[in-house]
Amino acid sequence: MLISCPDRAGIVAAVSQFLFAQGANIVRSDQHTTDPGGGSFFMRVEFDLPELAARRAEVAGAFSPIAARLEMDWRLALGAPPKRVAVCVSREGHCLNELLWRHQSGELEGDIAMVVSNHDDLRPAVQMHGIPFHHIAVRPGAKAEAEAAQLALLQAGGIDLVVLARYMQILSPAFVDRYPGRIINIHHSFLPAFAGGNPYRQAYERGVKIIGATAHYVTADLDGGPIIEQDVQRVTHRDNAEDMRRVGRQIERTVLARAVAWHLEDRILLHGNRTVVFD
Repeated sequence: MLISCPDRAGIVAAVSQFLFAQGANIVRSDQHTTDPGGGSFFMRVEFDLPELAARRAEVAGAFSPIAARLEMDWRLALGAPPKRVAVCVSREGHCLNELLWRHQSGELEGDIAMVVSNHDDLRPAVQMHGIPFHHIAVRPGAKAEAEAAQLALLQAGGIDLVVLARYMQILSPAFVDRYPGRIINIHHSFLPAFAGGNPYRQAYERGVKIIGATAHYVTADLDGGPIIEQDVQRVTHRDNAEDMRRVGRQIERTVLARAVAWHLEDRILLHGNRTVVFD
């Protein structure tokens, strides 16, 4: 159960008492308050409740009056079945390969159901893992048709999360609106710094001393969605733009994989254009 609401006394008690009354065993509970007594309160409760899948509507209905009284935005997320993931990629395979490896090794709780690309280059790598690969070319003047084909694939595949693993196409607002809070992108710099194309060249020309990467949710605002995770590595004046790109690729793959894992484990709460990520 993930909850956000105005902070006040009694929230934890109300949630705990409700779950106890339902026969649930609380496994873990995490809370965060922006400003005690007057800010926002966030809560993630992991619990075990037999036959929850069958009782989900009943449990949600019983909790609704409590949620209304405490002005909660909340959702009940099931640990099973695993969320279905579609990975969109262009020609660079480092982020995709990291996700495929973690998926194969059981480190991702979700199921990579398909890979969609506007190029055919990475088909052999994907098919080695037994995952369907779909090539949908984005031809000049025909972007809308390509997006329609992509959306049809995602809908037919029951996709819960879309991951842009260096997918070098800008999604339309209509596409983004179909998956609010369910599209994750990796950007190879610190947003909002060096947004747009060729950020490593921008970073080199600016003389930066730290290279980083940012994983964020996609919104209609280009590279402006809520940030999920970032990481850094130091560089020096001896590193050229290609050196920075090589270092950056290593950061990109781990940052994106962490962000995807946290989403699949329901550890992220959206708060405006920010995120609360529970460890």
